[in-house]
Amino acid sequence: MQYRIAATAVAIVHGAFILFVILGGLAVMRWPRLAWLHVPAAIWGALIEFAGWYCPLTSIENYLLRRAGRAGYSGGFVEHYLFKVIYPHGLTRPMEVAIGALVVIVNVAVYVRMMR
Repeated sequence: MQYRIAATAVAIVHGAFILFVILGGLAVMRWPRLAWLHVPAAIWGALIEFAGWYCPLTSIENYLLRRAGRAGYSGGFVEHYLFKVIYPHGLTRPMEVAIGALVVIVNVAVYVRMMR
């Protein structure tokens, strides 16, 4: 039971981190000091997409799921939980790179606006 709860907690933290990577620039417009957390998070999020890596939180969640007696999942967190919601069927590597580029472009635009 404790491993299942821990796996769920990791999934929630992972989802919140992804939202922070995507929308954190908007929060930085309101609270500029948050940039010290958001910039590295956005760089990490884009790097994960550009390099095709899996976030370490995915491995932790899978480990906890297996310890809870459940099957882990293959692929990454986004693939497992969010593909059906935010990505089209048949996501390709170039599309992943485009997603990473979108994260960079949106966040650079927000930070450039803030600096003006």
